Amino acid sequence: MSEPRIHRRLIDTLYIDAMVLADEARGYFDQGGRVDRESLDPMARVSFSCESLKVTTRLMHVIAWLLTQRAVDCGEMEPREALDPSRRLGPAPLSEKAAVEAMPMTAQALIEASAELYRRVARLDQAQAANDVTESPVHSMFDRLAMAF
Repeated sequence: MSEPRIHRRLIDTLYIDAMVLADEARGYFDQGGRVDRESLDPMARVSFSCESLKVTTRLMHVIAWLLTQRAVDCGEMEPREALDPSRRLGPAPLSEKAAVEAMPMTAQALIEASAELYRRVARLDQAQAANDVTESPVHSMFDRLAMAF
């Protein structure tokens, strides 16, 4: 199997994971978690709301990055364009361990799942940027010469 196909399958799998997780988070934080939220003290409710926003932020950054990768794979965007800082994976707020541990179990699971997905995609984003930086102009010139002959 060629590298572009593997890349495409990885991106598609991560995209599906992100969309499923986004739907689960929306369902829980908007509706299903109401009872959990109401059982918390006022400060914990504020923390609960903040964590829901952090989950959403992480997932939206991941989804935007994955859509950029899909655009590159489909030829709608040049690979160099995907390395523009505005198209790279956006920063995500960190969750404080103590705050997460005070959350209901379902909320904890969603927070950790979103953070783990973000970390996985961040590694891909960093690897992609590192590959571009390490690409030597000399190697590029040799590649062009090899193609010419």
